[in-house]
Amino acid sequence: MARTNRAVLVAGVGALIAFGAPIPVAAAQPYGLDSHELRSEVKDRAGDLRRFYASRDYRPLWLSPDGSARPAVDRLLSRLDTAQFDALDRKTLKKLRTDSVRRDLDRAMRGDPEAIAKADTGLSHLYASYVQAMRAAPRASMLYESRALAPVVPTAEAALQAAAKAPSLETYVAEMGWMHPFYAPLRDALDSNGYDPERRRTIWENLQRVRALPATPADRYVLVDAASARLWMYENGKPVDSMRVVVGKSESQTPAMAGFLRYAIVNPYWNVPPDLVQRTIANGVLKQGTKYLKTRGYEVLPSYDESAKPIDPAKIDWKSVAQGAEPPYVRQKPGGGNFMGKVKYEFPNPKGIYLHDTPDRGLLKLDERQLSNGCVRLEDAERLGRWLLGKSVAKAGSKPEQKINLPTLVPVYLTYLTAAPTEKGIAFRDDVYGRDGAPQMAALTN
Repeated sequence: MARTNRAVLVAGVGALIAFGAPIPVAAAQPYGLDSHELRSEVKDRAGDLRRFYASRDYRPLWLSPDGSARPAVDRLLSRLDTAQFDALDRKTLKKLRTDSVRRDLDRAMRGDPEAIAKADTGLSHLYASYVQAMRAAPRASMLYESRALAPVVPTAEAALQAAAKAPSLETYVAEMGWMHPFYAPLRDALDSNGYDPERRRTIWENLQRVRALPATPADRYVLVDAASARLWMYENGKPVDSMRVVVGKSESQTPAMAGFLRYAIVNPYWNVPPDLVQRTIANGVLKQGTKYLKTRGYEVLPSYDESAKPIDPAKIDWKSVAQGAEPPYVRQKPGGGNFMGKVKYEFPNPKGIYLHDTPDRGLLKLDERQLSNGCVRLEDAERLGRWLLGKSVAKAGSKPEQKINLPTLVPVYLTYLTAAPTEKGIAFRDDVYGRDGAPQMAALTN
């Protein structure tokens, strides 16, 4: 309703009171916002903002119709005022200043309908811009199998719709629901000034690593943290199970990468990496002869093709291999001490990384479990298989290399978090891989 019409209405109500006439119900409604003001306010706004408010019949998101701010407003303003912790550049930080919207909020609290509309749309604009800036902010390097696995910058309308659909807008903003669940606790820790400069630098660096993770990659996904040597299974954005893992040593680090788990291989062969053939297998044969291969279930092949047949290992110049010559193809047969154990879960990647079972159970009992050649050895491969496949891999029998496709592709993220939120607060871990340098935190003093 326009300001002029409201003035006429108020004058009319005064006249009715003076003559003792009954007050119409419409005239008794409180002075505040109705859909006309919001419709008028967004008509000159960008299309996303217009579409968002039109989809909700021009109801405000952040304010009540009488102009009072909902609890989420203070949360949002606090996030915006400390946006330097999100590694945003000076130009973006300037666009996210809250001075103007705060003035509109002051006027809105007095019931000014135009101010209510302006404040609500202003908050929506700042919120959407902030979400987009955060999703595009600098992040740590991660190898993605597909662009679909990387964080996506949403449209303003999509960002607002997600906020509007949240069970609690205040909780959504407080937990920064547009980011991975690890993000807000780390950011709050950095904002708290409760840590010394070294710890703050560590948190800052790990925020970059968390920004490389989407908010919710899928309904179900797997997250592996190499720093804590732990795996989580997520459903609908919440961890539902977890287990210990063994990950790569400092000289053979588990890379930061993301892929789609596509299938399980039950009773797998282990194709020995070329560097291990040179460094371990060749020296073993030189010391013990070809019985070294036989007792450990190794076969030498002309290639890894399915039709390839084993060749006589005695015909290989193992001394030259140990000195750096191109190694032969070597695989370990299923069963017994096979390094892959009973099953491996594959997500195609150029690094040759798998999630797999292991016969060496003792390593999983250690506190420091950065001990593999890069792959992820599982504490309970059977349990993960039941979660991924909906059935037991133990029932597959003894036939080698049985491929079982997952019912649906499941994203897997391998990351490295030397600072991570836990129920007891932020846990700091040793930088075994030496990836925590001395990150620049100039943005914190801007």
